[in-house]
Amino acid sequence: MTATDRSEKLIQAAAQAAADKLAHDIVAYDVSDVLSITDAFLLASAPNDRQVKSIVDEIEERLLKELGAKPVRREGDRDARWVLLDYVDIVVHVQHSEERVFYALERLWKDCPEMELPADAVATRGKAAEHARAQEAADGLDGELS
Repeated sequence: MTATDRSEKLIQAAAQAAADKLAHDIVAYDVSDVLSITDAFLLASAPNDRQVKSIVDEIEERLLKELGAKPVRREGDRDARWVLLDYVDIVVHVQHSEERVFYALERLWKDCPEMELPADAVATRGKAAEHARAQEAADGLDGELS
């Protein structure tokens, strides 16, 4: 099974909204084959709590305006270190850069296919993606040394 057309449209709009608010390390995974609760995850990060909140607000506004989508759940607003928007078809995670590196969600979903994103969003790859790749390489070495 692959992500639905609706999920792909939501991911595209959310990724573009995040990029417009200068989010970093934007990546989306098609998790439809391994999860029954959603089709896709979008991950994005920002260097401070204020920017995390700004990105989340822009994603919510854009998805409502362009696609009529409202999140069924929004968590993490109080601290704005990791905000989750659940749209059922997709789940958006916007994390403070430190949380992004610490929790390394990319490692959990590395076997799932990455979804194509707008060029603006792809251009924001940085520290979290580099850290995830370095951690994968280190994990591979640990396995070889054991």
